[in-house]
Amino acid sequence: MLLIIIRTLILYGATVLLLRVMGKRQIGQLQPYELVVIIMISELAAIPMQNTGIPLLSGLIPIFILVAVQVLLSLVSLYSEKARGTICGKPSIVIANSRIVEEELRRLRYNLNDLLEQLRLKDVPDIGDVEYAILETSGELSVILKSEKRPLIPQDLNISPEREDLPTTLIIDGRIINENLTRVGHNTDWLRQELERAEVNDIKDVFFASLDAHGQLYWQLKSSVAGDRNPQ
Repeated sequence: MLLIIIRTLILYGATVLLLRVMGKRQIGQLQPYELVVIIMISELAAIPMQNTGIPLLSGLIPIFILVAVQVLLSLVSLYSEKARGTICGKPSIVIANSRIVEEELRRLRYNLNDLLEQLRLKDVPDIGDVEYAILETSGELSVILKSEKRPLIPQDLNISPEREDLPTTLIIDGRIINENLTRVGHNTDWLRQELERAEVNDIKDVFFASLDAHGQLYWQLKSSVAGDRNPQ
């Protein structure tokens, strides 16, 4: 039993590490060759876990080879546009000027119901509102609305909003993030004073706190000590 646990932990750790080497991608953003590599890695890792008679290296070596091939293909597609088209494919226009491109749908074996479903998921129920719809290499549908149907933005009204930075996290689960606190030009004494003004005397009671671009402190107590007190 101990041997199985150790082998499982080793294979799990190696698989997670190698998947991190492959890069950060969601399943829906994977290219076909990347998805194949992940499926094969999961199968190769499972075999030595189930059968202790198979040497551990017999599972690890093929996994290393697959990851190396994936990284190599990624580098080739990164630097060669021609290879990128061969390896990853090319985006396909399935709607042009509010007209469905039937020939492209047939070539892709992409039925009309799937197209309408993807448009609805993009909050576009009317094909007449679509200037272009492009099926990306990842299988995601990109929708470009007609100019008169696009949401209004400040630039349309000649408004220039102030630039806003991301809020900076200062406390997570009662622990101060000192590097973030230093980066925004404050220290722990300042943070304690701000929380004391809000009648929060113990930082360990704070579940989360952040500072926005305007210097406004947001905090939320842990549910065990919050009672009727709301986030500020």
